[in-house]
Amino acid sequence: MTNLTDWITKNDDVALVLRQKLVPVEGRDAVIFPPTYADARENYNIDTLSDGRKVVTIDSEGSQANRMEPMFKKGGPLEGLVPQIDIDIKGQVVSLLDAGHRLGDALIRNTPLGKEARTAFETLLKTGDATAIARIAPTSLVFGVWDSRDTGAKVPRIVRSVVRGWDVDRLTRSAQYNPAVNYLEVDGLFEEDDKKKLEGDTKSATAQLGYVHVPAVGGHGGVLVRGEITRDVTVNLVALRRLKGTDEPTTSALRKYILALALLAAREEHDGFYRQGCLLVPDGEAHWEVVSRTGQRAPTTLDKDAIKKDAEAAKTVLKVSADRPISFDLEAAKAEVKGKNEEKAKKAAKKAKK
Repeated sequence: MTNLTDWITKNDDVALVLRQKLVPVEGRDAVIFPPTYADARENYNIDTLSDGRKVVTIDSEGSQANRMEPMFKKGGPLEGLVPQIDIDIKGQVVSLLDAGHRLGDALIRNTPLGKEARTAFETLLKTGDATAIARIAPTSLVFGVWDSRDTGAKVPRIVRSVVRGWDVDRLTRSAQYNPAVNYLEVDGLFEEDDKKKLEGDTKSATAQLGYVHVPAVGGHGGVLVRGEITRDVTVNLVALRRLKGTDEPTTSALRKYILALALLAAREEHDGFYRQGCLLVPDGEAHWEVVSRTGQRAPTTLDKDAIKKDAEAAKTVLKVSADRPISFDLEAAKAEVKGKNEEKAKKAAKKAKK
């Protein structure tokens, strides 16, 4: 049963958790394609456990957060619950809900919101009061924020989600590009001495422009998941109860608002289209549990309508900011970069003197 008041005040419960089983739309034995990472071995993020099983990351914490946060945008299933702040940069409009570093993003620093955001982070550092952040950008508290390039203020995620595939085999695939015309036989296009060199040289400009046959062998072929595909969601009630306002009523409203947003984002069904070759759907019903400080688990239900009403009521108490369009200050950004370069040059010169 949904009871936000108990969860924001009592220390007995430490988390709400969900383990949701997923399955490829093609069926359980279908091959799916995880994300590739530049520095990961073989590019997929696959770990080998002590028992020999291999586990692959299908969608990381950051990626899951980036899928949940836009649900609060205009036209999304959770619109109207958070401020819609749109930043115009030379005609290109970007929502704050799409900014990777949220309120700590470089996109915000050089706007009319920049000083307000800085003051909110400084208040958090000095007093622990997160109310100002909640009023401007509440999802920064829901999904976490780190003002790494300015004040250094950091807030952990309240909701964490990750999708993994258990007991997997990595596959490869090969392909062959065949040009529409055998350009090597076109009289006068290439020098006779070059023709033998060009065929099979996949790194040549001729190959890259599509004039010769190019084989692609041993590429990423996806993975076959022999175990389960799971989406693990944790709503951290301990981290939530560390948020505070200026007084008890404000603290209560702040925690209730952020918890409501976290629960709504976590329970909302995703479209499951993670990337090309990876379309997943739920495999059976998903069940939420409350985990107590002693480790005991109890099933619970999340009433979306009731939680949404709590979010709207808390939003009013907190006086959350209205929607607003703002503009990016190009000159301020240029000055910031210039100042940073001058600072680095001074440090380098000082180091060279030693």
